[in-house]
Amino acid sequence: MSEPHPGGSRSVTDYSKLRLLAIHAHPDDESSKGAATMAHYVGLGARVMVATCTGGEQGSILNAQMEGVPWAERDLPGLRREEMAQAAEALNIEHRWIGFADSGLPEGDPLPPLPEGCFALQPLERAAAPLVQLVREFRPHVILTYDENGGYPHPDHIQTHNVSMEAYRKAGDPDAYPGTGEPWTPLKVYYDRAFNVERFIALHNALEERGFQSPYAERIAALQETDPEGHRPPVPRHETTTKIECPDTFSARDTALRCHRTQVDPDGPFFAVSSDMQAEVWPWEDYSLADSRVETSIPETDLFAGIDPDAQISSPRKA
Repeated sequence: MSEPHPGGSRSVTDYSKLRLLAIHAHPDDESSKGAATMAHYVGLGARVMVATCTGGEQGSILNAQMEGVPWAERDLPGLRREEMAQAAEALNIEHRWIGFADSGLPEGDPLPPLPEGCFALQPLERAAAPLVQLVREFRPHVILTYDENGGYPHPDHIQTHNVSMEAYRKAGDPDAYPGTGEPWTPLKVYYDRAFNVERFIALHNALEERGFQSPYAERIAALQETDPEGHRPPVPRHETTTKIECPDTFSARDTALRCHRTQVDPDGPFFAVSSDMQAEVWPWEDYSLADSRVETSIPETDLFAGIDPDAQISSPRKA
């Protein structure tokens, strides 16, 4: 069994005054990235909210079992909103729609233009304003989001990173975004590392050692292979700093994922490794601390490490 990094920061003991905001691009992203962490902190007493920036209107039916289902064929965006409500209930979290239109994932050579008025084409201040307003209302101590590449380079994921960091930097500035509420300064922001290669290698090896076929072999090979000139894929920009041990909520994560039935195949790779095996092999969800306004030491085992829930910073520093 892999060992976590030894925790370097003291964890808080009372989570009832703490708040966590996870910012995602589309409905279903919250269930495939950090869902067990969110359920874990709800269980500890914290308030947890997901903000979904778009409605996933440009998405397609990705689960063959849902093809031909009248609701899915007739009104996929409406069904995805219902799926999101069911996932939020499964995780026992709060949820807000930010309200922008899905940008889609352009394909082809040359790439087609993005849809007019979509999320990815919005000027930063316009795109970030409703999120700043939500931060000032919900007052999260910690924000979870994607890295500069969006976790993967989907236009909406990259824009989600942009608006998340803008809200983190500016929500506490009384001169920024007038008319969006009283300033509130989040104390930490993390990048999600749900798809880090270390985790996939551990799960892949565990499956093969037990005589099962691994669905991750192709993904791992692509990440490790060299091109004709001997170059390997770039090393991830952000290493894991924070590992949240949460095997007891893996089942809640899986339930939430299955709620997104138009997007997730219940027999697909997400469910190739049982919760029990994952609890044995990789019982954590992984994050990279992007910025902290409180003292903490790396590595961490708690997103709220170093935070006093009764203290608030009145003016932000540059992230």
